[in-house]
Amino acid sequence: MDQLKAAVIGCGGHAQSHFRMIADEPRLHLAAIAEMDEGRLRKAKSKYRPDHAFDDYQEMIEAVDLDVVYVVTLPGHLMPIVITCLEEGLNVSVEKSPGMNSEDTEMMAEAARDASGKAIVSFNRRYFPEVLAVRRLVSEHGGAVHVGATYNKPLTTLGTLATADLNPDPIISDAIHHVDLLRWLAGAKEDRAAIPVAVHSEVQDGERPGAHRQNATIRFDSGAIGVLMSHYGVGSRIQRAEVHSDDLSAYLEMTQKPHVELYTATEAEDGTTTGKQVKSGLDLKAVGGPRFNETAHFVDCIINDYEPWSTLDDAVYTMRLCEAIRRGHKGDIT
Repeated sequence: MDQLKAAVIGCGGHAQSHFRMIADEPRLHLAAIAEMDEGRLRKAKSKYRPDHAFDDYQEMIEAVDLDVVYVVTLPGHLMPIVITCLEEGLNVSVEKSPGMNSEDTEMMAEAARDASGKAIVSFNRRYFPEVLAVRRLVSEHGGAVHVGATYNKPLTTLGTLATADLNPDPIISDAIHHVDLLRWLAGAKEDRAAIPVAVHSEVQDGERPGAHRQNATIRFDSGAIGVLMSHYGVGSRIQRAEVHSDDLSAYLEMTQKPHVELYTATEAEDGTTTGKQVKSGLDLKAVGGPRFNETAHFVDCIINDYEPWSTLDDAVYTMRLCEAIRRGHKGDIT
């Protein structure tokens, strides 16, 4: 099979993981890059050796025969670029957050529905092999009853006037990773995230700019209950998740390389149960292997003509949930 010709628009920090995934995917070839900043363009050209390099993405699309485009710009720049690429019939990977707000996401989703190419949103936690393996175990135990996520960081420029024009609130531009992970872990089907149906959110920001803090309880259509804790301006970057089903608990440490602790319970004659830690490792081979990622999944979708797990239509639910949490919503959501 001929390699699919890929391009990357935007060569900043977030693009580096996409460059690595493209390089590791034998079915892709990096045909072109586009970046307005001369220094970033020069550095990416030297490091990743694309066939072509441009300072104008539209010129790149017109000049190079492409199959896949990774749009890895700041959220405030995403929407017109993504829509242009979709209208050109390209398959498009959309960096998170998919726009500044859910209205942006809806507009891109509408363009994707009318396009001949496919679109995937880079909610990369969904594609971690450890997450997928845990999800399989949870399904075998009847599905999630409770999911939880912690996403904490020291102060950043997110949520301040310095970045307000190009980055939405931190829960949308950053902690969205774990808001979406809650949906994914709570999903009742292999290829479907749970849909939030109600949320109770408490917001209590700190005094310093960017110290955005929220805690939320979420009810999902799968029957699972989720809890999110996200605080900026605290002691360290901590990212954790947990998921529980009947007689199974999994705790995921995701601050650095993912690590999972598993516990299972067995029933005694009196009807009580006793839990113990499972020492055997996760079956990563069953979910694509330890190197599986969103790019491998997206290439599978393009070649075999099926929909990605994180479409723009699906991302609308995650964006709306982030917005509801941030505004302190209490009640049903649609």
